[in-house]
Amino acid sequence: KTMTGHFVPRKAGWDCHGLPVEIEVEKEIGTTGKGDIETFGIAEFNRLCRESVTRYVDEWEKLTDRLGFWIDTSDAYWTMDTGYVESVWWSLKQLHAKGLLFEADKVTTYCPRCGTALSDAETAMGYTQVEDPSVFVKFMVRSPGGELDGAFLVVWTTTPWTLISNTGVAVDPDADYAIVEIDGQKLILAEALRSKVLGEQGALVEILKGGALEGTSYIPPYPNVAGAHSIVGGDFVSMDEGTGVVHMAPAFGAPDLELGLRQGWPVFKPIDGEGRFTDEAPEFVRGRFFKDADPPITEDLRARGLLLRDETIEHMYPLCWRCSTPLLYFARSSWYIRTTAMKDRLLAVNEAVNWYPDHIKHGRYGDWLENNVDWALSRERYWGTPLPIWRCPKDHATAIGSLTELSELAGRDVTDIDPHRPAIDVVTIACPSCGEEAHRVKEVIDTWYDSGAMPFAQWSYHPELGRGLEEFEGRFPADFISEAIDQTRGWFYTLMAEGVLQFDSTTYRNVVCLGHIVDAQGRKMSKSVGNAIDPWDVLNRQGADALRWYLLTSGSPWAPRRVSMEVLDETVRQFLLTLWNVYAFFVTYANADGFDPSSEGDVAVADLPLLDRWILSQLARTVRESREGLERYDATAAGRRIAAFVDDLSNWYVRRARRRFWNPLGDSGEGGRSAFLTLYRCLVTLAQLLAPFTPFIADELWRNLAAAEGLPESVHLSDYPSPDERTIDEALDGAMAAARAIVELGRRVRTETRTKVRQPLAEAVVHYAGDHTAISPLLGLVAQELNVKEVLFAESAEQISGWRAKPDFKILGPKLGSRVKDVAQALAADDGTIARALAGGRSLTIPTASGDVALEATDVDLTQETRAGWGVASEGGLTVALDLELTQGLRLEGLARELVRLIQDARKTAGLEVSDRIALGVEASGDLGEAFTLHRDYVAGETLATSSVEGTVDAATFRVEARVQGSVAVISLRRA
Repeated sequence: KTMTGHFVPRKAGWDCHGLPVEIEVEKEIGTTGKGDIETFGIAEFNRLCRESVTRYVDEWEKLTDRLGFWIDTSDAYWTMDTGYVESVWWSLKQLHAKGLLFEADKVTTYCPRCGTALSDAETAMGYTQVEDPSVFVKFMVRSPGGELDGAFLVVWTTTPWTLISNTGVAVDPDADYAIVEIDGQKLILAEALRSKVLGEQGALVEILKGGALEGTSYIPPYPNVAGAHSIVGGDFVSMDEGTGVVHMAPAFGAPDLELGLRQGWPVFKPIDGEGRFTDEAPEFVRGRFFKDADPPITEDLRARGLLLRDETIEHMYPLCWRCSTPLLYFARSSWYIRTTAMKDRLLAVNEAVNWYPDHIKHGRYGDWLENNVDWALSRERYWGTPLPIWRCPKDHATAIGSLTELSELAGRDVTDIDPHRPAIDVVTIACPSCGEEAHRVKEVIDTWYDSGAMPFAQWSYHPELGRGLEEFEGRFPADFISEAIDQTRGWFYTLMAEGVLQFDSTTYRNVVCLGHIVDAQGRKMSKSVGNAIDPWDVLNRQGADALRWYLLTSGSPWAPRRVSMEVLDETVRQFLLTLWNVYAFFVTYANADGFDPSSEGDVAVADLPLLDRWILSQLARTVRESREGLERYDATAAGRRIAAFVDDLSNWYVRRARRRFWNPLGDSGEGGRSAFLTLYRCLVTLAQLLAPFTPFIADELWRNLAAAEGLPESVHLSDYPSPDERTIDEALDGAMAAARAIVELGRRVRTETRTKVRQPLAEAVVHYAGDHTAISPLLGLVAQELNVKEVLFAESAEQISGWRAKPDFKILGPKLGSRVKDVAQALAADDGTIARALAGGRSLTIPTASGDVALEATDVDLTQETRAGWGVASEGGLTVALDLELTQGLRLEGLARELVRLIQDARKTAGLEVSDRIALGVEASGDLGEAFTLHRDYVAGETLATSSVEGTVDAATFRVEARVQGSVAVISLRRA
């Protein structure tokens, strides 16, 4: 975008807060939990956190530079800076004033290792496939005098540890429930799940509606509180798994808590902040970590005869995305942002955003917005932006938006204090509502709120203080953002949510979701697994351009990238080396020739040779398609079009124009000047096209090629190319594509018949359904590439080869029985018409002695019959045949070409430059000697020999013996 004339600010930023930093510091100082941290001291702990944040900045900046990531780290924002924190405070104060920031008792996911709640977005990042217990437990019904008294409810759970806190059971009031008797015990479960749970066991006693069970009491497996333990109806009860009888533990489930509060059940929570059972729990699990209590609870139930059966189940369960500890669904008091109140507006704003890929918009991300829940904001941690709420003993909550405001309420200047814990915690104010002393609540906020505040907080935006207003208004919303696909529930969401909450606006107009980088087998990279690749190893071995090119062009940006050293080596070989070889070819011959682009006049495109006009047409199309791709954020399509052009440039243009750059016979009539100008233009334009993809090699090309013309010093200071539509020649492009297709088929013939490319052949015959007039001017290129003396057109493919069909008896025999012989006779008499139609994929009906028979191509064996001494290849509507008969003259010419190859190899081995002239001696006998004698001028011209002798050259500095087709040649040479 910078190269297309846009102003692109490059402000860097550092996310400083959060658990990752705290966990690293804990590892350094040896603490294992919040109690240890508080004993160590919050002030010192947070000082170490701040130090840890800055420790790696130099390394990140080095990596940023090495990757060619255009960003200004000298003017970076830091989320821990006072100005940033105050911007966040201002935003939270606005939410509090609107009633959107509130405190409530809710079930939230909680990490017992980190000692804090997580937001739904954070929880979603940690879901992992795990194996858990799956237990079916019997709860005895207590209904004195009733027919169900003594029966057992069959309850299913994958969290046996929650059974200790059971206070209720839910059923579906409208579903059928079966009473089944097994070994004298009556079991109650959903009729729809009876066979799945019990199989064929037991006798059905009765079917009743779930509503008939409501209000019935039961004995919990572990008695706990009074005023609970009854059956209630619930519309959330599933008939897809389990038993249709749902165990309720309000302390550890959101629907459980909601239903329990309606029923008036006490919330029994015998687990502490570290996830361990307290003294309120049965003695055999006290002090155990909640997940470690599953096995002893299962065994206790078995011993007491309450376990119907137990097994294991694999399912998704959330682990802490930072420390991998199993999370608790825990009822506790937290601060929330009422994002549910903005759901409709969030959905409307999302409609205005362009998502790449598009399906994320209404799929993964749209579903997330549709199922939006209130944002769990507060964290019971230390290193984070403090929640700016001060509370007095009368429970009045005051939201404060800046240190200036805090100073006014505190009655002293606190604008220069660190706004983090613990310094901020000692600042008290007089409650504006009642005048009593108010203290800040202890929580910090979710660090994702910091990240989502970046669009305004990076400028220390604060309307009340008149700060950052102009910068924010000029940069909001962003045109484009990009991050990994998991950020649909992280950064992408927090940015949009805060944009809507604060400014009723989207925060970004376009977003690209990137896939993850995985190893060669598609596995997530991990140091513990040993499959992680150090980025510096990649950069030092293959370079940043190789990594960038692979990531940008190897597939859709949102697809996972399988990265390995071998894959990146292949990227270097296939693209970067091809590009570099073309560049090196140009520089070598341009220097040898003395080519100076600044001294060359313009050449009208119409006056250029066909090959030059074609490559310039391809260049213009590449520029157009590259710009179009990048405009729609499709770097992959743009990059692949550039790669196709580099392949065309290397493997067709340079290949066919090579002699024009180096005229060994002194012939300047082949357009040598235009070849230099054309290739120069292609390479300079390629440098500009590649600047956003491979910034280093692009700048190397530019500085070496374009500096002489007085252009900008760096390619990154130049404009991105615009297509020269005048050079696009659709007819020529189509004709050249047909010519290359002919060459490809001709090469296939040589490969299949094992005919060497250096061996000249008499002629190629082409049957082409297209316009012969358009392709005729290119037949000279085709002849050169196929190494044939002449290319001719055939009126029909049958002039080159024909088809013969025979019945496939395995297929037609069962269908036709004895009539298959009549088909065989009809096909034997075919003049090629039937076989040709079948070979073209057509179905037809043929007359036979016993009646008409319908035939498909799969009913017959097709063979292509070629004229003796010829090789043929066909594809689509194109057929190419090569005359493979060799005359003595052709054989000798082929040997001369082999001899040229040997001499060129000798030149390289001798260390000669491509422009060095040599004196040449060739001593050979037989056909090889005859070939040299007959084609000495050709051999000398191709190898830059100013003189050549049959024998050894005088004062030879290099001598080598080589063998060609059984003949021996002794080559000697020296620099002339």
